[in-house]
Amino acid sequence: MKRLLILCTAILMSCAATPSQKSSGMQESSELLVSEAQGGPDEAGFKIIKNEQEFRNVIKGSFGLIEVNKEPAINYPKFPKNKKVIVYHMGMFRSGNHRINTIKNTFVKNNILYVEVPETSSGGMEIQVISNPWFIFAVPSDYQFTSVELKYSK
Repeated sequence: MKRLLILCTAILMSCAATPSQKSSGMQESSELLVSEAQGGPDEAGFKIIKNEQEFRNVIKGSFGLIEVNKEPAINYPKFPKNKKVIVYHMGMFRSGNHRINTIKNTFVKNNILYVEVPETSSGGMEIQVISNPWFIFAVPSDYQFTSVELKYSK
């Protein structure tokens, strides 16, 4: 019995040794703002957007059609206050649909922001299009991280 107690204590101590920031209410803490199937660079990466002007510049041209001699009617999503806004470029894909439609969860572990998104079937070889998907999302401002990773779940 004593060994079992020591084993349980050791397991708890090892779990407590890795810092983790997890939101209690994901719906209030993380939100998907924009998701596009095209327009990102060939390499995966992220950037933290600092203000609303930078936010508008990133998504400029992603909404609506522009008519000649008319100002485009673009409905930009609101720039969230008191949150970190991140643009994540997923890189280049040679087939399938890799657009993100929802974020299930976000958490930080070992200075890595994990973004849990639903796993979708990409269509395999049916769609032969090169795409460079990207999306913008917001997380709580107290999240501290140096990199972002997507985590696919069913």
